[in-house]
Amino acid sequence: MVAAIIIGIFILSVWYAHSRGREKQKFSRQLFDHSTFMAPINMFMTGLSTLPPKQPFFDNQAFPELQKITDNWETIRDEAVRLQDHIKAAQGNNDAGFNTFFKRGWKRFYLKWYGDAHPSARELCPFTTELVSQIPTIKAAMFAELPAGSHLGKHRDPYAGSVRYHLGLATPNDDRCFIEVDGVRHSWRDGEAVLFDETYVHWAQNDTEQTRIIFFCDIERPMKWRWAQAVNHWVGATLMSAASSPNDENDRTGFINRIFKYVNSVRDAGQNLKKRNRTLYYWVKHSLIVAIFAAIIVPSVFF
Repeated sequence: MVAAIIIGIFILSVWYAHSRGREKQKFSRQLFDHSTFMAPINMFMTGLSTLPPKQPFFDNQAFPELQKITDNWETIRDEAVRLQDHIKAAQGNNDAGFNTFFKRGWKRFYLKWYGDAHPSARELCPFTTELVSQIPTIKAAMFAELPAGSHLGKHRDPYAGSVRYHLGLATPNDDRCFIEVDGVRHSWRDGEAVLFDETYVHWAQNDTEQTRIIFFCDIERPMKWRWAQAVNHWVGATLMSAASSPNDENDRTGFINRIFKYVNSVRDAGQNLKKRNRTLYYWVKHSLIVAIFAAIIVPSVFF
C-alpha cells in the first residue's frame, strides 16, 4: 500500500511538472528532463508556497528585502564591469547545472551558491558580496553574460525551492535582448529588476551587437508554514549546495560537480555513439533512464 502511494505520488508529480504553464516541452523530453527527477520536491515547493500559483512573473514588492540590491545597481555594475575578465565559462567539467549554456557563449562569475560566499568573490567584488551576505533569502548569486548574437534554448530549471531574480547591469536596453517565461517576454534594462519562476519553460536571446551583463540570484521561495520553509531550507542546504561550482582553484566544488567530469565523459561517449548508430544510442539511453527510475521506485515496493 505504501509503495503504491509513493509510486502514485511520483507519477502525479511528473504529470504536474509537465502540465505547468502554457508552454510545454514534448512529453518525451520532459520525461527524461532533470526537472522530472525533482518533480516530487517541486510539487511540494510550488503547492505550499505563498506566491500566486500559475504565474510566471512576480511583483517585486513580494520580496522587499531585494530593494537594497536594486537601489545599489550602479555600484554592483561597476564591480561586474571591472572583473569582466573573470566572468567566464567553467574551466573544466565542473558546472553541471549550466554546462550546456557554455556552448552558447554564456558566462558566469559566482558570488555564492547555497552556502557561504566564494573566496574569489570576497576578493574581487567585496561590495556586492557583502551586500548579498546581508540578505539571507539570497541562496545563490552570480554575474552572468549573454554575448551578442547568442541565445539559450527552451528549458525548465530543475528546482522549485527558489525563484529567479535578474537585475540589469550593462544591457543593450533593447527589446531584441530578452527572456521569455511561459510565453511572456521581458527585455532587460539597466537598473531594472525582474522576478520569475524558472521552473516554467523559458528561453533567452540577445539579438543585438552588445553583450548583456546581469546580476542573477536564486531567492528562497516563501512557504505557507514554518515547517514547510524549514524543509525548503534543508533541501537547498544539502542537495543544491552539492552543485556548487568554483570560479578558481580556491573556491569549493560540490559533490555533484566533482563527479560531473565522469558523467560528462559518458555523455561524450554517447554523442559519439549517436553519430555512428542513432538506433543503438536511443536504445541505450532509454534503457539507462528506465534503470534509474527503477532504482528509485523498486526499493519503495520492497521496503
